[in-house]
Amino acid sequence: MIKFDEFGPEKVLEVYDSKVGMHGYLCLDNLSRGPGKGGIRMTPTVTIEEVVALARIMTWKTAISDLPFGGAKGGIVADAKSISKEKKDEIIKAYAKSLKPLCPELYIAAPDINTGEHEMGIFSKAVGSKKACTGKPEKLGGIPHELGSTGLGVSCATLVALKYLKKNPEDLTFAVEGFGNVGSFTAKYLSEYGMKFAAVSDSHGCLFRKEGIDYDKLVDIKKKTGSVINYPGNNQIFKEIIATDVDVLITAAIPDVVNVNNVNKVKAKLIVEGSNIPMKIEVEEMLHKKGILVVPDFVANAGGVISSYVEYTNGSKQKMFKLVKEKITKNTELVLKKAFDKKIMPREAALEIVKARVRGK
Repeated sequence: MIKFDEFGPEKVLEVYDSKVGMHGYLCLDNLSRGPGKGGIRMTPTVTIEEVVALARIMTWKTAISDLPFGGAKGGIVADAKSISKEKKDEIIKAYAKSLKPLCPELYIAAPDINTGEHEMGIFSKAVGSKKACTGKPEKLGGIPHELGSTGLGVSCATLVALKYLKKNPEDLTFAVEGFGNVGSFTAKYLSEYGMKFAAVSDSHGCLFRKEGIDYDKLVDIKKKTGSVINYPGNNQIFKEIIATDVDVLITAAIPDVVNVNNVNKVKAKLIVEGSNIPMKIEVEEMLHKKGILVVPDFVANAGGVISSYVEYTNGSKQKMFKLVKEKITKNTELVLKKAFDKKIMPREAALEIVKARVRGK
């Protein structure tokens, strides 16, 4: 059931191409600030409701970052891991052609789950415009998301939050849920800032190492063995990353990882949402009442869309890294100052800011 309110969604599309077996969705949530910006995810379980919810997050994400974009999201129903590369390319091409009348005036695509710079190259060529998407290969003028813009932003948001908590990063431990693009780059930057990397998870399980995890060694182990749990040494291996005894928890993978059934297991005093919708609002409220600070997803993980803006305006990789740091730091400070001053949840403070901006106030 799709819910509509004053902000949108403005357009919800379901598209098909029976010749190649393409079935997809697109939600243009709110275009008041500019064309809808949002990635395309390809999973066998993606639904229109999921796409609509994620498009709303993009409306808030572009607004908090003060970018001239609206919010959108795309979804393709397909198991990217079981089909051939050629079949996947065919499906992406058919999806792009179905959206050609909308791109780039109303919709600008980007990578998401199971899509990357290669797929954006296909999308761009199928639509016939380099402006139709971002996250393209460098040879097409792109700034690939594989450079880690989102993880960089999450690390910046974490540092700002620690400042508000009056904590020194070098005295703290952190855990990262998920070691994909966002989680791995967040771990890289936080390790460089002097925090102890104590726990990490992937689809195979969770690794906890009291002495700390060497980031470069972990990357090598993950590449060679396929899982973080194969890191050498006398380690603790278990299922739930959120129950680890660390100071800071970074969510960077699945939705609803913190929920009503496990929220009381959280030991961290700070959670930074590197993933989208890692918990429902009522769970954030429960954590807030317990004195645990939560930096909302659309504030912390906006590095990807900021990178997209730099690419869209023909900026360089260097400009991208600079702007991500500046905007995420400024946005997080703005939200946390409002939250601490008014004694409200950071998400409430952030929503007050973005709703005013989308309304044009």
